[in-house]
Amino acid sequence: MKRLLLTSALPYANGHIHIGHLVEYTQTDIFARYWRMAGRRCIYLCADDTHGTAIMIRARQEGRSEADVIADMSAAHQRDFAAFQIRFDHYGSTNSPANRALCEQIWASLRERGMVTTKDVTQLFDPKEGMFLADRFVKGTCPKCGAEDQYGDSCDRCGSTYAATDLVEPRSALTGARPEVRSAQHLMVAIEPERPFLSTWTQGEGRMPKEIANYLAGHFLSEPLRDWDVSRPAPYFGFEIPDAPGNYWYVWFDAPIGYMAASKEWCDREGEAFDDWWRSEETEIVHVIGKDIVYFHTLFWPAMLRAARFSLPSRVQVHGFLTVNGEKMSKSKGTFVLASTYLKHLDPAYLRYYYASKLSSKVDDIDLNLEELVNKVNAELVNKVVNLASRSSRFVAQTGLSAAYPDDGGLFAAAAAEADAIGAAYAAFDYARATRIIVSLADRANEYVDRMQPWALAKQPEKKAEVQAVCTVALNLFRQIVIYLAPVLPKLADDVARLLGCPMDRWELAKTPLVGTPVAAYEHLMKRVDPGAVEKMIAEGRPAEAAEAAGAAAATGAPVAAEAPAAAGGGAAAEDDGAALAKEPLAPECTIDDFTKVDLRVARIVAAEHVPEAKKLLKLTVSLGGEARRTVFAGIKAYYKPEDLMGRLVIVCANLAPRKMKFGLSEGMVLAAGDETVHLLAPDSGAKPGMRVH
Repeated sequence: MKRLLLTSALPYANGHIHIGHLVEYTQTDIFARYWRMAGRRCIYLCADDTHGTAIMIRARQEGRSEADVIADMSAAHQRDFAAFQIRFDHYGSTNSPANRALCEQIWASLRERGMVTTKDVTQLFDPKEGMFLADRFVKGTCPKCGAEDQYGDSCDRCGSTYAATDLVEPRSALTGARPEVRSAQHLMVAIEPERPFLSTWTQGEGRMPKEIANYLAGHFLSEPLRDWDVSRPAPYFGFEIPDAPGNYWYVWFDAPIGYMAASKEWCDREGEAFDDWWRSEETEIVHVIGKDIVYFHTLFWPAMLRAARFSLPSRVQVHGFLTVNGEKMSKSKGTFVLASTYLKHLDPAYLRYYYASKLSSKVDDIDLNLEELVNKVNAELVNKVVNLASRSSRFVAQTGLSAAYPDDGGLFAAAAAEADAIGAAYAAFDYARATRIIVSLADRANEYVDRMQPWALAKQPEKKAEVQAVCTVALNLFRQIVIYLAPVLPKLADDVARLLGCPMDRWELAKTPLVGTPVAAYEHLMKRVDPGAVEKMIAEGRPAEAAEAAGAAAATGAPVAAEAPAAAGGGAAAEDDGAALAKEPLAPECTIDDFTKVDLRVARIVAAEHVPEAKKLLKLTVSLGGEARRTVFAGIKAYYKPEDLMGRLVIVCANLAPRKMKFGLSEGMVLAAGDETVHLLAPDSGAKPGMRVH
């Protein structure tokens, strides 16, 4: 199996990591972790992209050196990545001696092949700032599609690239001044002679997603490729070009070379040969990038590598953008969430799992629906996966697992047979398919536990051996599932390794059952997502006035979580039959006057049905006595079937302000308790609809 050198796009050193960035780094980290588990030698490399006008201007504004700015940001980036369990083999910087040396080496190769020319470039100049404007510091109307407020190098709406001077009604993003058109001499790299090669290379089988290959063929390679402007005049923060004093390499020239510089630094540290990774047929190079930087990675970058006789990427994996609740991330709505803000409120495992469940090999955009995040994690990870351990491990804490693997009707063998399909899905970047298979295995395992009921068997002393056998099966099925999830949830795998006293770091382990080993005392492996924590995270990201408005709405009793699972299942709940109650922090103290404002009533469910447009909601019609009827949307689809709810008595909050939802009007809240599963609260026998709960 060939060595694998894996990279993500380099994060720019002028901003903090946010949840949109984390799509890419999570996607790459999962890929790396899978291949390591499968026994393949893999290094995952990254670095900060540090050069350019933005860093220079920020340093001036803050009265610091550029080196100080990028050092602080590097520390913050690496701290956030580590907290999200993203593990790099090396994390470097484009402002490094290794990167400078490689830039000079590749530049010399381009010169040698006659690919470098000079040209007077008409460029926009900010008369107030006294400098030429980098493309990203000019905004205006796209000359191709007419979209307003676009940057000077490409259009977010239509994807076209152009010169900043082509913008309609341009303005300086620094001062707002209308830029002047001036000329300066720039160095260019001609890649049109490489077009026949690039046309063949980009269309190679498995080289990149098919839609990207088609896009390149139709938008760029069907006509002559324009020369690439690779220099910027002083003042500019970057590497000065050795044979062109006063000119600096444009950031997009040295940024991808940063992949190689990080490799060189890693090789020097580990005693490896750099050419074994960048000039060897025994190494595959895979880049993971967003669709907004395809142009640079699939046209300029391979032309540079080929000119300098380095290996070209085996694959360029491209992902789409992240939206939140169906819209672009928004600071005003609090959905532009920094990684550091997320970490104050939620477990990073939630986001890793959610992204994995959405990512495929295609370039589709991903929507982070916050309601779905809550429901998916609670229903799939907590209720279906983690609950397997909580429902079985405590019954074998004294005896350990059976000495021989019991008869399970072929469940373990069937799950072991899925290892190759799950692995193939990971290897193809189709994590959504991998998670679907894994969740189906969890469903089968839970059906087994529900059928065998170890908690009931444990009440019969004569069935001690049967309890051990059932729990041995349950925990082995659980162990298989967690091994399959280990690339996505490495911390869960580590915690389960401690629980079961076994390694969880090799893919092949899922094919052999664990027997005759002790089982540690069970500790909670994952908490349910608290919708309140999600709301606090969003509130923290809003401007102060928006956050105050949200707080006022909450204070007036707006049913913020009427359709979320916790609305139908907040608070602590017992695990199966006698397990210790989950220890949740108590809510702030209230007075008896506060409590009497809540009107809790006995209600009977007279109708229950699925909501076709919602993945987690059931629509309940409840009777409060007589002809009074209410419609309530409850996030309990993962726990109850509609036919099982008909006629049940439940407790509802009857005076909760109605909430208009896209599915209809929700006129109350059904109460439930839950931690790793959810149980509807019900009155004792004899209660009747309409009775008030005291």
